[in-house]
Amino acid sequence: MADKDELGRAGEERAARYFTDAGYEVVARNWRCPGGEIDLVAVDAEHVVVVEVKTRRGEGFGHPFEAIDARKRARLWRLACAWVAANRDVVQRRRMRIDAVAVTGADPRTAHLEHIRDVEVP
Repeated sequence: MADKDELGRAGEERAARYFTDAGYEVVARNWRCPGGEIDLVAVDAEHVVVVEVKTRRGEGFGHPFEAIDARKRARLWRLACAWVAANRDVVQRRRMRIDAVAVTGADPRTAHLEHIRDVEVP
């Protein structure tokens, strides 16, 4: 596995622990469909949260959130709808939202983590 892929997986693991510690249950990781991939899906009593995780060693190529442009946000929304259609039993009466997590630092286990709730969808 390439070094950047290992970094990305470690960042996703850190984000999953962050959501679990906050009282969510992570119900899907790296869910794929023909339209792409969702990094994480977490649920609590009220929400289904589709999570985009961006992990970087530093900000030399920009802040991780800068990679989530309007086109990426629109794609995340389409993927979220596909996940909901395939998992209606999990959704029930929960509201869906899209969150973004940035993990920045050399070691994802101790790196700086930022969380944006309810990312604006174009």
